[in-house]
Amino acid sequence: MKNLTFNKKILLIIIFSIGFSVLFSFLFIHYLYSKLYVSSIEDSIVHQGKRTASHYHYGELSDEIIEKIQWYNVVSEYEIIVVDELDELYSYFPYKINYENLIDSHDQSELEQGKYVMKEGFVEELHREILGAIFPIKGDQGLIGFIYIYVPLEAIQDVFSDSIPILLVVGTLFFCIFFLIITRVWKSIFKPLQDLQRLSDEVSTGNYSNTIQTDRQDEIGQLIKAFNQMCLSLGQLEERKKEFTSNIVHELRTPLTYIGGYTEALKQKIYTSPEEATNYLTTIQKETERLSKLINDLVDLDYLQENSYSTDMQPIAIAQLLLDAIDLFEIHIKEKKIHLTLDMEEDLIVLGDSQRIHQVFYNIIDNAIKYSLPSGTISIKLKKVNKAVQLQINNDGTVIPTEDIDRIGERFFRTDKARNRTTGGTGLGLSIVKEIVRLHKGNFTITSDQSTGTTVTIQLPYLDIEGVER
Repeated sequence: MKNLTFNKKILLIIIFSIGFSVLFSFLFIHYLYSKLYVSSIEDSIVHQGKRTASHYHYGELSDEIIEKIQWYNVVSEYEIIVVDELDELYSYFPYKINYENLIDSHDQSELEQGKYVMKEGFVEELHREILGAIFPIKGDQGLIGFIYIYVPLEAIQDVFSDSIPILLVVGTLFFCIFFLIITRVWKSIFKPLQDLQRLSDEVSTGNYSNTIQTDRQDEIGQLIKAFNQMCLSLGQLEERKKEFTSNIVHELRTPLTYIGGYTEALKQKIYTSPEEATNYLTTIQKETERLSKLINDLVDLDYLQENSYSTDMQPIAIAQLLLDAIDLFEIHIKEKKIHLTLDMEEDLIVLGDSQRIHQVFYNIIDNAIKYSLPSGTISIKLKKVNKAVQLQINNDGTVIPTEDIDRIGERFFRTDKARNRTTGGTGLGLSIVKEIVRLHKGNFTITSDQSTGTTVTIQLPYLDIEGVER
């Protein structure tokens, strides 16, 4: 069975069902034959035999009584034999039943006790099954005679001769309807499965563009919809993979080109002064640091996305952590002459990993400064909103296009498609931020428009003074 296809298994089930139906019908007809027909004949024989034997009331079996009994042969459907001795039965009924004598020693013992004996079996000479009974007739001095009543049984086809044509018509009609239903169900089940198999072969070759159209709401329809969604997801994943490969090649090519070019220049001593050589070395150092940061960010992001990663959760005075992060950018804020406004509640506590939360603040503030205009404004607000601590950082710099908002946080995605090196960055910072916020059961959102600028909102669960998360 394990090596059979699903198609063949269903076919076997159908064949088994039909075979079972035929067998059940056959057994049911035999049941009706034995329980209704044969049983009714047996009851009738017993009744007729006892009634016939009752006509004689402990006297002699006279010719008049015998004639009266014989008269039943004419008016009834049974054969009735009346004899004085058991041996005389063989002259009137010289046949064997089931190839055995009509009466054996056990039957004779039963008759002597006044009991009747049923006899049923096949008679070769009559080519029929017969059913009969021998009834003893008692006199004053004991048994004075015997009555043997028997009737040839009709064959099953004769008993049900009137019903069989109806059964055949109904059975044929049933199987025709059954065949039409099975054919329709067969197509309904296997046509979509065959389409799924064909589409699976295409997916295995890397073609994710085709789908199966269906309006079914059953399990097959749900399977098709799930498969279509899987194809769509795989197609998107393939595009992301290609984009990821392209992005990482782009990010690696430039620093490697700088490092390789300046290293070769230093090796060939292609410089005019020691200061120029020093500039070459400085550039190599910067590009090496850039590569190192790229690799560290990738490792960090993969580490955060692992399900086995666990944070070191401790109560944190989040306002102080935010101030520490802002202090790191004091020089950059002064260089761009940015006006910073700060509005925060100082007694807010969250449960989290201080190192990771600090990383979130650092990346968000770093992006806000990079994309702010010179002499622009950055607004930072930290407050409690319902059961969460909410951080909002707004800048009036570069506006993010609406179509790019949903992709913020994807690996290597940057809104400056040309990847301007003056802003630096690899497009991994916000990916790391979103993962850290997710691990802290928080929310990350970003909005951007021409009138209000770009606003990043982060919400983390608030922790009360007793240290119970609410």
